[in-house]
Amino acid sequence: VQGGSIDFDRVIATPDMMGVVGRLGKVLGPKGLMPNPKLGTVTMDVTKAVTDAKSGQVEFRVEKQGIVHAGVGKASFSDAQLEENIRAFVDAILRAKPSGVKGTYVKKTAVSSTMGPGVRVDVSRLPSSPTVAVG
Repeated sequence: VQGGSIDFDRVIATPDMMGVVGRLGKVLGPKGLMPNPKLGTVTMDVTKAVTDAKSGQVEFRVEKQGIVHAGVGKASFSDAQLEENIRAFVDAILRAKPSGVKGTYVKKTAVSSTMGPGVRVDVSRLPSSPTVAVG
């Protein structure tokens, strides 16, 4: 890893090993792989963290301006798989809404490929409650 050879998608560590993993911060940090307790990648329950990671748990971060970026699929996914992933992502965003927030929580939404143009999504068609109805 120190040489720059990274052939994995996620790093999971226990709190007592963060001293060792911390030395790799210059390599892991810029790639977004540094373990973080907020993301659930620093935990004593490594089995659950690995299971969640393999089951497709999506990590997302929010910028200061309130913009959220997250990967919800790959070009090889079917339309149904992409729709399911997008619905699950929207559900996670709505569940993370703080109770004190008033007004419109999601104002604009767009979906795009990594380097492709964004396609606007009608916000009014997004579910308004944290439970997403598939159909």
